[in-house]
Amino acid sequence: MSIENSVEAFYESRREDERLQSREGQVEWFVTCSYIDRYLFPGARILEIGAGTGRYALRYAQMGYQVDAIEPVLANLDVLSARIKAGDNIRAIQGNALDLSRYEDNSFYRVLLLGPMYHLFSPVDKTRCLSEAHRVCKPGGLVYVAYCQFDPSMIQYAFMRGAYPTLIENGFLNEKTFQPISDPRTIFELHRKRDIDALSDGLPSRRLHYVGTDMFAHYMADSLKEMDEPLFQHYLEYTLNICENTDLTGVSNHVLDIREKLKES
Repeated sequence: MSIENSVEAFYESRREDERLQSREGQVEWFVTCSYIDRYLFPGARILEIGAGTGRYALRYAQMGYQVDAIEPVLANLDVLSARIKAGDNIRAIQGNALDLSRYEDNSFYRVLLLGPMYHLFSPVDKTRCLSEAHRVCKPGGLVYVAYCQFDPSMIQYAFMRGAYPTLIENGFLNEKTFQPISDPRTIFELHRKRDIDALSDGLPSRRLHYVGTDMFAHYMADSLKEMDEPLFQHYLEYTLNICENTDLTGVSNHVLDIREKLKES
């Protein structure tokens, strides 16, 4: 099975928006939206690449922004399309993060890349994805790039769930260096910050923020479920307060690299 088919099968078997509705998912959602909202302005045109079932794209369309949403998985696109209401200024189409040729250079003020880097394994594809996202972004506009981090998955899956032997048996982990071995069979590509920094070298942009979007949430998922709503709201605000702490972002399952496209590019 190709990586494209594997990813499609993965998302057809579950609903991404349900993940974001869990307490730990709500943390990621809250932090991500906070950083998108911070820089929005009336009339901003937004592109979401890999829009899933439309949780982000529909939010901003319903806030009055002009949104284009591209999603490769037809099952996700069907859900997204069914949720569009009359008056929502959104165009949802099936498409691929590696080919944005339908869009001219410098078309969007905000480009959301909140999922594609989870599923790209070759350096060529990663570079192509980032380059295309930057190409269609206006100079001075922002590109939001989400990544899955390796070490939180290592702690939670390999050690807390006891899956370490499975990782070794399947060749997903270098046992001497504890370096992840990129393999499409895992569905998710995992990064460390140094990998993300290397991918960013040469991009026509500068980093505005490097954010841990869920921080400790997955480690304390059971505790989050037990919190009453007022306490959980305090936890959300606490996470937003610490999410750029460079001593802590390495614990976050998901990180967001927020980049401003250079005006002379």
